[in-house]
Parts: sequence; C-alpha cells; structure tokens
Amino acid sequence: MPFFSDRDRKRDLGHLEQSVMRMLWDRGAGSVRDVAGWLEQPLAYNTVMTTLDRLFKKGLLDRTKRDRSYFYSPRFSLPEWKRKQAEDMVARFLSVSEGKGELIVSCLLDNVEKHDAAFLDQLEARIKQKRRELEKRESEEGRLA
Repeated sequence: MPFFSDRDRKRDLGHLEQSVMRMLWDRGAGSVRDVAGWLEQPLAYNTVMTTLDRLFKKGLLDRTKRDRSYFYSPRFSLPEWKRKQAEDMVARFLSVSEGKGELIVSCLLDNVEKHDAAFLDQLEARIKQKRRELEKRESEEGRLA
C-alpha cells in the first residue's frame, strides 16, 4: 500500500502552482494576464489560465468575472493554508501508520527538543488545555445521558 494515495497527491501543489499562489498571496488578486506578468519566467497565457483554473477547481482560489476576464484571489490566507496543509499531513499519516500517533509524537518531540526547548513547554500547556476540554465535554455528555 503506498504511503499517500493518488487523491492525496492531487491536493499537493506543483512548482508552477506554488509560484502562482505566492504571487496571489503577495498581491491579493489578479487576472490571467496580471499573473502571467508577475511570474519570473515568461509563460504562455494558456498555461497560466490552465494553472489558475486548476487552483480554482482544487478550492484554493475564488474567481469573479469582470468585463470579459476572470479575476482570481486566494480563498485562504497563507497562514491558513499552511495550517490546513499541516493538519492534512498529520491526518494522512495517522490514517496509514501502525501504532497511530506514537511515531509522529515521538518524532515531533525529538525535533522540537533539538530546535526549541521552550516550545516543549507550550506543547505541554496545550496538552493540558485539551485534556481539560475533553474532560469537560465527557462530563457534559455524562449528564445528558
């Protein structure tokens, strides 16, 4: 069984898609012609149009029609996109790994310790907060049952 399915890979962005998204995150919105002009390498209008359409179909862009042109804008901010990517990666990993979260938690803690010991304190505080939320939810469900 492959680690990631074809469906998972379709959510990943290619090099050109990443470049287009960076341009739109930096500038807010633009037409096909605008985006083509912003890119470092010259590309055919149809290539840029196809790329924007793919990003729209993947749910990453909104598009509105003005006169005879579509204008594209990011549906998510860059921080929102990064968070969604991280959530998806963890969910995919947990869905295929044996031992569930044990491996990912171990790797996370080992790497955090190497780079930022203060972050361990933040993780511990978040875990305690989540545990309290879970206990409260379970308590409320017990009263309703």
